Amino acid sequence: MDVIVKPIGTKSVLSKSNLPVGDYSVNPYVGCPHACKYCYASFMKRFTGHPEPWGTFLDVKYWPEIKHPERYAGKGVFIGSVTDPYNPYEETYGRTRALLEQLQGGGAQISIATKSDLVLRDLELIKTFPGARVSWSINTLDESFRSDMDEAVSIERRLEAMQTFHAAGIRTTCFISPIFPGVTDVREIIAQVQERCNLIWLENLNLRGGYKSVVMEYIRRKHPSLLPLYEEIYHQGDLGYWRLLDADLQAYAAEIGLDYVTNDDSMTRAIDAPPVIVNFFYHERIKKSARKG
Repeated sequence: MDVIVKPIGTKSVLSKSNLPVGDYSVNPYVGCPHACKYCYASFMKRFTGHPEPWGTFLDVKYWPEIKHPERYAGKGVFIGSVTDPYNPYEETYGRTRALLEQLQGGGAQISIATKSDLVLRDLELIKTFPGARVSWSINTLDESFRSDMDEAVSIERRLEAMQTFHAAGIRTTCFISPIFPGVTDVREIIAQVQERCNLIWLENLNLRGGYKSVVMEYIRRKHPSLLPLYEEIYHQGDLGYWRLLDADLQAYAAEIGLDYVTNDDSMTRAIDAPPVIVNFFYHERIKKSARKG
């Protein structure tokens, strides 16, 4: 797929954030060539001035050098909230690496979200940030389904990168997201990653905006037997599937000896301790009592 790439200037690359994972969000690029069919960040397109479809353009950000990184000491800096900071073009433009080099030594608490193994290039640099956390999105072990959904690197390459970071003493997260009802085998993924990560996040597939019809059409074509379930969840608003999955995964976590919590990833463990499973289904309507606070 051809991607339109252009440089853009910005006054600052750090934006104050209301996300639970950081005080600041940072996106060294606008757009993302992974072109995930379920990409929630596609809503950003209307702010870019691009007429091209989401996934076919990438703006490369250039910003004034961060000369006083100490102002971010103790602050959570989440890198990659609406783009993959290690998309393939990072190998050429190096904007994520430039960001890390500018923040280095300032005491920022960085978290990086990616679907790539290009992050391995910066392992030694990331190690210099105390408490750094790197997460990989993995919602299937089926490579054919993965290739239907995104143009990122293979699941095996993501798993190998996660293992390398974990072995290097960097906190790692497996983000099982989005969970496709009837398609994503969450138990199977947990079994694969539990020895190579510190956290396992769970997030359900939310369908809204322009990609809802894309995903529903995909299910209609590739998984027609699941169409009634998807109609039930996404057209009728039935939450029964998520309740059952929640109960099943709580039972599975107990069976394999892992802690299971809801909407709260504040539990910290030693780097070599088993991971904590965190349910981020955001079930305020299912379990109000489970909401943190």
